[in-house]
Amino acid sequence: MPDKRIHRGPHPSDVKLFSPAMLTDLRAAITDYSLLLTKGYAEKSTLKLVGDRFALTERQRLAIMRSACSDQHLAGRQKTEVKIGNLANQPIAIDGYNLLITVEAAMSGGVIFKGRDCCFRDLASIHGTYRRVTETIPAIKLIGDFLKQISVTKVLWLLDSPVSNSGRLKTLIGELAKENNWDWEIELSISPDARLIKIDSVAATSDSVIIDHCKRWVNLAREIIEQKIPVAWIADLSGS
Repeated sequence: MPDKRIHRGPHPSDVKLFSPAMLTDLRAAITDYSLLLTKGYAEKSTLKLVGDRFALTERQRLAIMRSACSDQHLAGRQKTEVKIGNLANQPIAIDGYNLLITVEAAMSGGVIFKGRDCCFRDLASIHGTYRRVTETIPAIKLIGDFLKQISVTKVLWLLDSPVSNSGRLKTLIGELAKENNWDWEIELSISPDARLIKIDSVAATSDSVIIDHCKRWVNLAREIIEQKIPVAWIADLSGS
Protein backbone atom coordinates (compact mmCIF):
# COMPACT_ATOMS: atom_id res chain seq x y z
CA MET A 1 0.00 0.00 0.00
CA PRO A 2 1.47 3.39 -0.97
CA ASP A 3 2.34 5.88 1.76
CA LYS A 4 -0.38 8.56 1.65
CA ARG A 5 0.58 10.47 4.79
CA ILE A 6 0.56 14.25 4.52
CA HIS A 7 2.06 14.84 7.98
CA ARG A 8 4.97 13.37 9.98
CA GLY A 9 2.70 13.22 13.04
CA PRO A 10 2.22 10.77 15.90
CA HIS A 11 1.19 7.14 15.64
CA PRO A 12 -2.38 6.67 16.95
CA SER A 13 -1.08 4.71 19.93
CA ASP A 14 1.61 7.20 20.98
CA VAL A 15 -0.63 9.30 23.23
CA LYS A 16 -1.08 6.26 25.47
CA LEU A 17 2.37 4.69 25.04
CA PHE A 18 4.24 7.90 25.91
CA SER A 19 1.79 9.53 28.29
CA PRO A 20 3.15 11.25 31.42
CA ALA A 21 2.05 8.19 33.41
CA MET A 22 4.35 5.96 31.32
CA LEU A 23 7.47 8.11 31.56
CA THR A 24 8.54 6.80 34.96
CA ASP A 25 8.74 3.22 33.69
CA LEU A 26 10.40 4.30 30.45
CA ARG A 27 13.07 6.24 32.33
CA ALA A 28 13.66 3.26 34.61
CA ALA A 29 14.00 1.02 31.57
CA ILE A 30 16.57 3.40 30.07
CA THR A 31 18.52 3.40 33.33
CA ASP A 32 18.63 -0.41 33.38
CA TYR A 33 19.40 -0.70 29.68
CA SER A 34 22.18 1.91 29.84
CA LEU A 35 23.71 0.20 32.89
CA LEU A 36 23.85 -3.13 31.11
CA LEU A 37 25.32 -1.53 27.99
CA THR A 38 27.97 0.07 30.19
CA LYS A 39 28.85 -3.39 31.51
CA GLY A 40 29.28 -4.65 27.96
CA TYR A 41 26.10 -6.67 27.43
CA ALA A 42 24.86 -7.16 23.87
CA GLU A 43 22.34 -4.57 22.71
CA LYS A 44 19.72 -6.87 21.17
CA SER A 45 19.44 -9.38 24.01
CA THR A 46 19.63 -6.65 26.63
CA LEU A 47 16.83 -4.68 25.02
CA LYS A 48 14.65 -7.80 25.05
CA LEU A 49 15.46 -8.44 28.70
CA VAL A 50 14.64 -4.89 29.76
CA GLY A 51 11.63 -4.64 27.45
CA ASP A 52 10.16 -7.85 28.81
CA ARG A 53 10.74 -6.77 32.39
CA PHE A 54 8.76 -3.56 31.87
CA ALA A 55 6.27 -5.15 29.42
CA LEU A 56 7.10 -2.60 26.74
CA THR A 57 5.60 -2.52 23.25
CA GLU A 58 7.74 -2.47 20.10
CA ARG A 59 7.44 1.31 19.78
CA GLN A 60 8.39 1.79 23.41
CA ARG A 61 11.40 -0.50 22.95
CA LEU A 62 12.45 1.50 19.91
CA ALA A 63 12.24 4.68 21.96
CA ILE A 64 14.35 3.07 24.69
CA MET A 65 16.93 1.88 22.19
CA ARG A 66 17.25 5.33 20.62
CA SER A 67 17.35 7.18 23.95
CA ALA A 68 19.78 5.06 25.97
CA CYS A 69 23.57 4.80 25.80
CA SER A 70 26.45 3.45 27.83
CA ASP A 71 28.49 5.62 30.19
CA GLN A 72 31.43 5.31 27.80
CA HIS A 73 29.46 6.57 24.83
CA LEU A 74 27.90 9.35 26.90
CA ALA A 75 31.32 10.63 27.95
CA GLY A 76 32.61 10.47 24.39
CA ARG A 77 29.62 12.35 23.01
CA GLN A 78 29.94 15.08 25.60
CA LYS A 79 33.63 15.49 24.77
CA THR A 80 33.15 16.01 21.02
CA GLU A 81 29.94 18.08 21.12
CA VAL A 82 30.15 21.66 19.85
CA LYS A 83 27.75 23.91 21.71
CA ILE A 84 25.42 26.01 19.61
CA GLY A 85 26.99 29.24 20.89
CA ASN A 86 30.34 28.18 19.45
CA LEU A 87 29.02 27.32 15.99
CA ALA A 88 29.09 30.80 14.43
CA ASN A 89 31.12 31.01 11.22
CA GLN A 90 32.01 27.33 11.32
CA PRO A 91 31.15 25.07 8.38
CA ILE A 92 28.65 22.35 9.20
CA ALA A 93 27.59 19.16 7.45
CA ILE A 94 23.96 18.20 7.94
CA ASP A 95 22.75 14.62 8.13
CA GLY A 96 19.87 15.57 5.87
CA TYR A 97 17.13 13.07 6.57
CA ASN A 98 18.06 12.79 10.24
CA LEU A 99 17.59 16.51 10.89
CA LEU A 100 14.75 17.22 8.48
CA ILE A 101 12.50 14.36 9.58
CA THR A 102 12.97 15.18 13.26
CA VAL A 103 12.00 18.81 12.67
CA GLU A 104 9.06 17.74 10.49
CA ALA A 105 7.88 15.38 13.23
CA ALA A 106 8.13 18.10 15.88
CA MET A 107 6.18 20.55 13.73
CA SER A 108 3.41 18.02 13.08
CA GLY A 109 2.91 16.92 16.69
CA GLY A 110 4.93 13.71 16.62
CA VAL A 111 6.56 12.63 19.86
CA ILE A 112 10.19 13.73 20.23
CA PHE A 113 12.42 11.99 22.76
CA LYS A 114 15.13 13.68 24.77
CA GLY A 115 17.63 10.89 25.30
CA ARG A 116 20.27 10.26 27.90
CA ASP A 117 22.77 12.21 25.79
CA CYS A 118 20.23 15.08 25.54
CA CYS A 119 19.79 14.57 21.80
CA PHE A 120 16.31 14.88 20.35
CA ARG A 121 15.13 11.90 18.31
CA ASP A 122 11.87 10.72 16.79
CA LEU A 123 10.23 7.43 15.81
CA ALA A 124 9.52 8.36 12.19
CA SER A 125 10.81 6.04 9.50
CA ILE A 126 11.01 6.50 5.75
CA HIS A 127 11.50 2.80 4.84
CA GLY A 128 13.71 3.53 1.86
CA THR A 129 11.43 6.20 0.37
CA TYR A 130 11.17 9.82 1.41
CA ARG A 131 7.71 11.29 1.02
CA ARG A 132 7.32 15.05 1.15
CA VAL A 133 4.75 16.15 3.73
CA THR A 134 2.99 19.40 4.60
CA GLU A 135 5.76 20.34 7.01
CA THR A 136 8.68 19.76 4.62
CA ILE A 137 9.05 23.27 3.21
CA PRO A 138 8.31 25.02 6.53
CA ALA A 139 10.88 22.75 8.22
CA ILE A 140 13.60 23.54 5.67
CA LYS A 141 12.85 27.26 5.99
CA LEU A 142 12.96 27.02 9.78
CA ILE A 143 16.35 25.29 9.64
CA GLY A 144 17.67 27.90 7.22
CA ASP A 145 16.41 30.85 9.26
CA PHE A 146 17.86 29.36 12.44
CA LEU A 147 21.28 28.80 10.87
CA LYS A 148 21.28 32.39 9.61
CA GLN A 149 20.30 33.61 13.08
CA ILE A 150 23.31 31.89 14.67
CA SER A 151 25.65 33.04 11.88
CA VAL A 152 26.27 29.69 10.23
CA THR A 153 26.76 30.47 6.57
CA LYS A 154 28.60 27.49 5.04
CA VAL A 155 26.39 24.41 5.00
CA LEU A 156 26.65 21.02 3.33
CA TRP A 157 23.52 18.88 3.21
CA LEU A 158 24.08 15.15 2.73
CA LEU A 159 21.15 13.04 1.53
CA ASP A 160 21.11 9.25 1.13
CA SER A 161 21.12 8.56 -2.60
CA PRO A 162 19.65 5.02 -2.18
CA VAL A 163 16.50 6.57 -0.65
CA SER A 164 13.83 7.14 -3.27
CA ASN A 165 12.96 10.79 -4.01
CA SER A 166 16.32 12.03 -2.70
CA GLY A 167 16.90 13.76 -6.02
CA ARG A 168 13.62 15.64 -5.73
CA LEU A 169 14.40 16.68 -2.17
CA LYS A 170 17.86 17.86 -3.26
CA THR A 171 16.22 20.04 -5.91
CA LEU A 172 13.69 21.44 -3.43
CA ILE A 173 16.34 22.30 -0.84
CA GLY A 174 18.48 23.88 -3.54
CA GLU A 175 15.59 26.04 -4.77
CA LEU A 176 14.83 27.25 -1.25
CA ALA A 177 18.51 27.99 -0.63
CA LYS A 178 18.69 30.06 -3.82
CA GLU A 179 15.52 31.98 -2.98
CA ASN A 180 16.84 32.85 0.48
CA ASN A 181 20.51 33.41 -0.45
CA TRP A 182 21.70 30.60 1.80
CA ASP A 183 25.20 29.35 1.04
CA TRP A 184 24.20 25.70 0.92
CA GLU A 185 25.62 22.78 -0.98
CA ILE A 186 23.40 19.72 -1.30
CA GLU A 187 24.90 16.35 -2.18
CA LEU A 188 23.54 12.87 -2.73
CA SER A 189 25.74 10.28 -1.04
CA ILE A 190 25.65 6.49 -1.01
CA SER A 191 26.71 6.62 2.64
CA PRO A 192 26.25 9.96 4.42
CA ASP A 193 27.20 8.25 7.70
CA ALA A 194 30.67 7.41 6.41
CA ARG A 195 31.13 10.96 5.07
CA LEU A 196 30.02 12.55 8.33
CA ILE A 197 32.30 10.36 10.41
CA LYS A 198 35.36 11.49 8.44
CA ILE A 199 34.44 15.09 7.64
CA ASP A 200 36.25 18.03 9.26
CA SER A 201 33.09 20.16 9.40
CA VAL A 202 30.84 19.96 12.45
CA ALA A 203 28.31 17.16 11.89
CA ALA A 204 24.70 18.14 12.56
CA THR A 205 23.06 14.85 13.52
CA SER A 206 21.57 12.82 16.37
CA ASP A 207 22.55 9.49 14.80
CA SER A 208 24.34 7.56 17.55
CA VAL A 209 26.76 5.78 15.22
CA ILE A 210 27.89 9.07 13.70
CA ILE A 211 28.27 11.02 16.94
CA ASP A 212 30.21 8.16 18.50
CA HIS A 213 32.80 8.27 15.72
CA CYS A 214 32.85 11.75 14.13
CA LYS A 215 35.35 14.46 14.99
CA ARG A 216 32.80 17.04 16.16
CA TRP A 217 29.02 17.26 16.22
CA VAL A 218 26.24 19.67 17.15
CA ASN A 219 22.87 18.96 18.73
CA LEU A 220 21.09 21.06 16.09
CA ALA A 221 17.68 19.37 16.13
CA ARG A 222 17.32 19.98 19.86
CA GLU A 223 18.26 23.65 19.57
CA ILE A 224 15.83 24.31 16.73
CA ILE A 225 12.95 22.49 18.40
CA GLU A 226 13.47 24.00 21.85
CA GLN A 227 13.89 27.54 20.54
CA LYS A 228 11.52 27.60 17.58
CA ILE A 229 8.80 24.98 18.09
CA PRO A 230 7.35 25.71 21.54
CA VAL A 231 4.34 23.44 20.96
CA ALA A 232 6.50 20.38 20.24
CA TRP A 233 5.67 17.20 22.18
CA ILE A 234 8.84 16.41 24.09
CA ALA A 235 9.07 13.19 26.11
CA ASP A 236 12.03 13.72 28.42
CA LEU A 237 13.74 10.36 28.91
CA SER A 238 17.12 11.82 29.80
CA GLY A 239 16.76 11.28 33.51
CA SER A 240 18.12 14.79 34.09
